[in-house]
Amino acid sequence: MEKTSPISQMLNDIASCSASNDGVTRLPFTPEHRAAIEKIKTWMIDSGLKVHVDDAGTVIGRLEGSPNSPTLLLGSHQDSVHNGGRFDGIMGVLLPILALRKIRNITLPYSVQVMAFADEEGVRFPTALIGPRALAGTLDIDSLDLKDDNGISIRDAMIKFQLNPKTLHKLDLRNTPLIGYIETHIEQGPVLYEKNLPLGIVTAISGIERHQIILKGVSGHAGTTPMDNRQDTLACAAELVLNAEKIAKDTTDLIATIGKFTVVPNVVNVIPSQVSMVLEVRSASDEIREIGGKSIIKKLKMIAAERKIDFFSSKTYSQQASPCDERLKLVLQNAISKTGHPVFELPSGATHDASAIADLCPIAMLFVRCHKGISHTPEELADELDMQAAVDSLANFLTLLK
Repeated sequence: MEKTSPISQMLNDIASCSASNDGVTRLPFTPEHRAAIEKIKTWMIDSGLKVHVDDAGTVIGRLEGSPNSPTLLLGSHQDSVHNGGRFDGIMGVLLPILALRKIRNITLPYSVQVMAFADEEGVRFPTALIGPRALAGTLDIDSLDLKDDNGISIRDAMIKFQLNPKTLHKLDLRNTPLIGYIETHIEQGPVLYEKNLPLGIVTAISGIERHQIILKGVSGHAGTTPMDNRQDTLACAAELVLNAEKIAKDTTDLIATIGKFTVVPNVVNVIPSQVSMVLEVRSASDEIREIGGKSIIKKLKMIAAERKIDFFSSKTYSQQASPCDERLKLVLQNAISKTGHPVFELPSGATHDASAIADLCPIAMLFVRCHKGISHTPEELADELDMQAAVDSLANFLTLLK
């Protein structure tokens, strides 16, 4: 087997493709993205892959199998959040490339395609997953008119990046024989770290729903309005947050977060007359998520009524859970077992490129432990030995898959 360069060294190298010195800031269709593409292309070429960049900005490295053989898709995203870490996304591009490099002298009975998607984080534009949605035939072309903070549309950014958004419909793979899609990713949570396990197999990617909530009360002078004669929307909001948290804690496999607030008038000596906030509910079970969301909204309405606060809510976003394929999971289990590491399963609370690919073909995900579960910060860290265990497991997967 060919000895590869240390994984961390390769990730440190591409981390230099950043608009910030504090962590990694690499947004889609930027000079930093262009620089990262060149490094990814080199990784792929050095592993014997045929490389091109499609019109969604996805870097694709392909290993051809026998004629008319189906294709296995692997990959993740190259972009980051502002001042993010060195491992989120890009690690899941590098590790399958290294797995293919490890078994490069073995002929596989299928084709393999490793992909580095341009935009998963949704940081630059108010949408994401352009590349995988184009492959799945689910991309809303009108979304290309959405603009970043500088007023540049996705369409114009792509054209400036020398891509052709008019051909995105041609990327649709729905009529292409596919085995499935495997995404490797740092866990971005503390479960593997706390259990002292290097790897985990994802059972499902959690579904998400978001509710816009508006509370309307009565403003007043903070010093002259008695405490028992207030319709304080912010005090009401605080109680709503605690009750949403309690319901989620009391419900297995339910996560609820209220993390965005707008307070009016937001003045130190005035009782808040209005609060807008967003409730987000997640679960790997759509049934648990839907029932939990309804229960939380019902409870919040009751609390607002008791405080004589007008309560308005609307569901603004809903994404179904994406269960991982049982067959692919079984092969992953056997692949990890061959390395001597324990097999452990867990759900993913975060959205990934695999969420969009699930509309195209069966999916599976391999999680790699990250230190203390920390992610989306410069302190994000995955251990070299854990990443090597993932490379070995992916190499085993590729040879075990029939």
